[in-house]
Amino acid sequence: MIRDKSAKKIEKKAGKEQARPLKGVIAVAPPSFRRERTLIKRGVWPVAGCDEAGRGPLAGPVVAAAVVLDPTRIPKGIDDSKRLTAERREELFEEICATSSFAVAFASPARIDRDNILRASLWALARAVRALPEMPQHVFVDGRDKIDVPFDCDAVIGGDGIVMSIAAASIIAKVTRDRLMSALALDCPGYGFEKHKGYAVPEHREALDRLGPSIHHRRFFAPVIAARQKHYPETVEETVEPDLFTVDGEITSEISATI
Repeated sequence: MIRDKSAKKIEKKAGKEQARPLKGVIAVAPPSFRRERTLIKRGVWPVAGCDEAGRGPLAGPVVAAAVVLDPTRIPKGIDDSKRLTAERREELFEEICATSSFAVAFASPARIDRDNILRASLWALARAVRALPEMPQHVFVDGRDKIDVPFDCDAVIGGDGIVMSIAAASIIAKVTRDRLMSALALDCPGYGFEKHKGYAVPEHREALDRLGPSIHHRRFFAPVIAARQKHYPETVEETVEPDLFTVDGEITSEISATI
């Protein structure tokens, strides 16, 4: 059978066009286990990844997680929690918990109020790593700041999209915090914690303005201060309550603020 040369050229061109990525679409590579495997080959083990969820919200704690993946049983599809649907995060959460070593730590609103959000987050990350069943020899942490641990630590900017162990920790932290905020919604109805998880979406800001701050709000975040001024204008002194997520009773001081 003789085929026209022009037809062949058209088919060849069509094949090339199909192979090209769509314009305007950026291909994002998933996290890899390459950095962990490099350390394992050097005899460094266990290797942990850690990440947190909840720096930005107006209410609720920061939740930090540390994960040591089993190199022989890594669940498929692990990615930065922000790239996953809620349903897929829940599925991977169960798979990671079933195949890996992990720990979770919390920095309550009281600690955030006392220490500021960055220091409270780093404290929770270090606490999660130290709570692992077996102390790691190396840890990767998401972000630009290292944490206070007695072994090597690498801070990786954008690590939850690069390092597999950090991505796994991001899933554990995110799902844990989402479940916690849904539970807090039962304790403080009306704010919509079960929907927005404490973030400063319009619905939350409207409820905050209408109802005033709850015991779960971070007292020194600007929208919360504004709500306190409206509902409790006579309040001029803030007392930090005991941190309910610690066991060492470290928070005993008072914070004074004029609002």
